[in-house]
Amino acid sequence: MKRKPAHPGRIIRNMYLTPLSLTITALAESLRVSRKAVSAIVNERKSVTPEMALRLSKAFGTSPDLWLNLQKKHDVWTAMNTDRDWQNVRQIYHEPVHVS
Repeated sequence: MKRKPAHPGRIIRNMYLTPLSLTITALAESLRVSRKAVSAIVNERKSVTPEMALRLSKAFGTSPDLWLNLQKKHDVWTAMNTDRDWQNVRQIYHEPVHVS
């Protein structure tokens, strides 16, 4: 994948906050979390946690997996394209285990 996947915060901003004229404060109140927590996600400074994924799924009628998968794709792409040291890891081979 060449293009960086969207951070879940961008999805929240573009698909929910802007179209619904919803403020970060109003979303935070609905999610029962701090405004600071929602702002950090919407401004792409923090990741969506499993707990936040549950809250977002309840608020927006989606699944928690949607939010966690968006975050995972974003995180893996960032890791692959930011620090290349992981490419120097040597593979460890194991003999397959056969269960009778």
